[in-house]
Amino acid sequence: MSDLRARQPRRNMTEAEKRLWARLRANRLGCHFRRQHRIGPYIVDFACLERKLIVEVDGGQHSEPKGVAHDARRTEFLNRDGYCVLRFWNNDVLARTDDVIETIWSRLSAT
Repeated sequence: MSDLRARQPRRNMTEAEKRLWARLRANRLGCHFRRQHRIGPYIVDFACLERKLIVEVDGGQHSEPKGVAHDARRTEFLNRDGYCVLRFWNNDVLARTDDVIETIWSRLSAT
């Protein structure tokens, strides 16, 4: 997988991803997050490598059967590698940003 493939999504972030990144970047939660980071064959939305936490922001395509199956394989791969995966819908990030951040903070605090 080329670095170009990892960089492309960084340029095309959704509004929900932009909002969440504004809250995660620059160690704002006390941990360093990377955006659009490659782990194995996958590019994850946000990753805190030191705490092995992945945060995914999902749109409607993730509720379709093909998307659900892909996400299940991806989560299984990441879990086997020791990562915890938190998933949030775009509309939840946009409408309840503070609640999403609280969920992420709670998970970070538990590790």
